[in-house]
Amino acid sequence: MSSDAELFARLTGPGAPFEIAVEDVLGERMPVIANRARSLRELLLRSKAQGAKEYIVHGARRIRYDEHLDLVASVAHALRDRYGVRRGDRVAILAENCPEWLIAFWATVSIGGIVAALNGWWQADEILHGVADSDPTLLIADRKRLARLGDRDPGVPVLEIESQFAELEGYRRGAELPEVDIAEDDPAVILYTSGTTGRAKGAVNTHRGICGFVSIGQLHGLKNMLIAAERGVKPDPSAPPLCCLLTVPLFHLSGLYSGCVSMLAAGAKTVWRSGRFDPGEVLRLIEAERVTHWSALGNMAHRVVSHPDVTRYDLSSIQSVGSGGGPTSPEIQERLRKVFPRGGANMGIGYGLSESVTAVAMIGGEELQRFPTSVGRPMPTHEIEIRDSKGRVLPEGQEGEIFIRSPYLMLGYWRRPDATAEALLPGRWLRTGDIGRFEDGRLYINSRARDMILRGGENIYPVEIEHRLEAHPQIAEAAVFGVDHPELFQEVKAVVVLEPGPAPEPDSLDAWVREALAPYKVPAHWELRREPLPRNAAGKVMKQVLRGDAKNAFTEE
Repeated sequence: MSSDAELFARLTGPGAPFEIAVEDVLGERMPVIANRARSLRELLLRSKAQGAKEYIVHGARRIRYDEHLDLVASVAHALRDRYGVRRGDRVAILAENCPEWLIAFWATVSIGGIVAALNGWWQADEILHGVADSDPTLLIADRKRLARLGDRDPGVPVLEIESQFAELEGYRRGAELPEVDIAEDDPAVILYTSGTTGRAKGAVNTHRGICGFVSIGQLHGLKNMLIAAERGVKPDPSAPPLCCLLTVPLFHLSGLYSGCVSMLAAGAKTVWRSGRFDPGEVLRLIEAERVTHWSALGNMAHRVVSHPDVTRYDLSSIQSVGSGGGPTSPEIQERLRKVFPRGGANMGIGYGLSESVTAVAMIGGEELQRFPTSVGRPMPTHEIEIRDSKGRVLPEGQEGEIFIRSPYLMLGYWRRPDATAEALLPGRWLRTGDIGRFEDGRLYINSRARDMILRGGENIYPVEIEHRLEAHPQIAEAAVFGVDHPELFQEVKAVVVLEPGPAPEPDSLDAWVREALAPYKVPAHWELRREPLPRNAAGKVMKQVLRGDAKNAFTEE
């Protein structure tokens, strides 16, 4: 069997479909994929070839590719003519997942505008901060989120989706996209970070970066096809057409780049849900729409595989499943494989950030089964280093902070030069704040640096304790963090969400952890609960809320 390195060499060598060249990127010489789209506008225009295939399914509304391109062109003209949106201007979008969000996104970036993707779970103060920070020419928002502002004026023109967006869609039907020159490194999207500490920062992602997200995903998929071919696995001629179910928000990287952009580039049907996450509705849509691909954030995967009606649905169409928003425990991976036998065999996870734009490392299939706690090997055109506190590169096996370099990194944080200088170092190396290590070329993520527990001189990474707890049959999910101690500096506390049924005794959970981990890693404090852990829009557990350091301001809708 060929190794990953051998397969990538075949796919990226001279004359190969993903041939790699070296070019100047923002003043640095970097490896790039030679045959690539240079802008999101270019990707959009390519979608014309998909014709009458369905692109967007949302409730009763179904939009074909040719109809979508027509709607985008009409809205683009309206943004330019009515609101004066020009290259470099921001258009802020604040809404639940809906066709109008997608159309507004494509219309804005196709004329060189910048989409400020505001968090749909924000409350009034956060919304006003996001609007003031991005300083948009126009705010496009749905009625429910505008209602959160009450009588507070956002200070910019506002377009309400429910009552006004249809007029933009009908403004110039049949027109071509307005002409505009767009450079690869022009800003395209401002993605706001989770904001677990302080105000959310806007990571500025470029056309190059987002198109790179598409290329890297396609390269990974083609490599997996070659692996399958070497194993004698032939494509299933009866498999349904590519169809992706999106249950993640569009203001998150996974929803916007993986769902909206990458699926358009692949000519896929995308099925979108609005409102609060509903595992039963996910199962129904998979069966009804013959969904082939689904990726979960946070505890979505657990809620679906644990649903009491999971066996009543035909889930045979699923070809692959994925997860994100934090490490996925081996226990949850195995349960996904049982519920989605075909898709579970093709399960994949990756490691990336709003600041990195692309997935910088990826793993899937049989390799993920053998190394379930790894996020895989670095992808072509990406460099990853593990460094110590003095910036020295560490050898394999030693843990340190993860640094990333690629052509796709964010330009910086919107209007925050000091924060940008802290994150982007000379040579355009990104300091991630994540702790990890390499083993046999594979990257392992242990925890956020700020989550590390310091107990009596020992460093404890919560993720390994969380994975052990989530392997317990009576635990649905767990969060581990440090609490102050006068002598040890910190002790370990575990908050566990219980499965239905009798509650286990803390002593039995103590013994469960002690069987697999060193005694100093065993939680000294336990909190057992039935309600889910608080999570932000990226699916990450908000440990500051569990600690009592902050209130949960997120409203999942």
